[in-house]
Amino acid sequence: MTISNVNKSVNLFPGPMVPAHGGEPAPAPGLTSSGRSFLAAAEAEPKYSCEFGSSKYFALCGLGGILSCGITHTAVTPLDLVKCRLQVNKEKYQNLGKGFKLTYAEGGAGGLFLGWAPTALGYSAQGLCKFGFYEVFKNLYSNMIGEENTYLYRTSLYLAASASAEFFADIALSPMESVKVRIQTSQVGTFPTTLREAAPKIMKEEGLNGFYKSLAPLWGRQIPYTMMKFACFERTVEALYEHVVPKPRAECSKSEQLVVTFAAGYIAGVFCAIVSHPADTIVSYMNKAQGSSMGDAARALGFSGMWGGLGPRIIMIGTLTALQWFIYDGVKVALALPRPPPPQMPESLRLKLEAAQK
Repeated sequence: MTISNVNKSVNLFPGPMVPAHGGEPAPAPGLTSSGRSFLAAAEAEPKYSCEFGSSKYFALCGLGGILSCGITHTAVTPLDLVKCRLQVNKEKYQNLGKGFKLTYAEGGAGGLFLGWAPTALGYSAQGLCKFGFYEVFKNLYSNMIGEENTYLYRTSLYLAASASAEFFADIALSPMESVKVRIQTSQVGTFPTTLREAAPKIMKEEGLNGFYKSLAPLWGRQIPYTMMKFACFERTVEALYEHVVPKPRAECSKSEQLVVTFAAGYIAGVFCAIVSHPADTIVSYMNKAQGSSMGDAARALGFSGMWGGLGPRIIMIGTLTALQWFIYDGVKVALALPRPPPPQMPESLRLKLEAAQK
């Protein structure tokens, strides 16, 4: 298969792959030498709900992104809330434990979930674009660079595809992220605590700019985060199957593959948190301090201030990223979506390397 016909049956990494819809028609029923019928053999082949690389495939990947990001970010709202407050008011909240204690004292159990609604909406929209467009751009760029380069420069492919996807994902996220951070970081009693009241207030006071004023630092936070999230995850999965898992990926059960997915996701999440944390702190500060620019926020926070709340964010992002990949992969399994085999060297490249060694 060549990349030129990728739209017919996309396969980023050459290798055996069961065609969508079961492939060629099964032969007429009969018996093999082992006594197994041809029909039974055909029925044993995996059945997929759509073709790899089709519009339906990308749409279902987007659905997986909605569920993986929307559910996980909403579930960790209390941790995100305390993390944001630590970033913008370190003197008051001091550390994670005291932050939870003060937040509970000020608003009770409900106070720990301030901003859950914009979190759910914003990160569902982001997940749709992040995962759906990642699959789109990965196929698109693979088609552009060719089969051999897809294998040789696959890490660069992951980085480029994820950066492109996140650019659009942040545009979808920014309005609800602005509402969420204002709700979570404003002094108690000075700003509405619900989405239906907070969004109109921002629109009335600041117009559309109030929802997008932190888009640039959001790109600065999320694009490196997502590049690390996808590239590190993809390569960690490869490494785990090569060096840790005692049997080939094809021989692992679905549940075993999901365990590997979770482990690779957590490892990727730790690196994601470190890479993107300074920009995350600036986003939180800018949404609290109206009229401040990226430069103003950086100067006010200082270098050490931009690393405030890193510990809880590593816990949050590590767990989030692991759960997101777990849910996303689980959705693909549940929806019977096809997937390419693990990366392997194209035959044409192998022959070139052998010829060069002679």
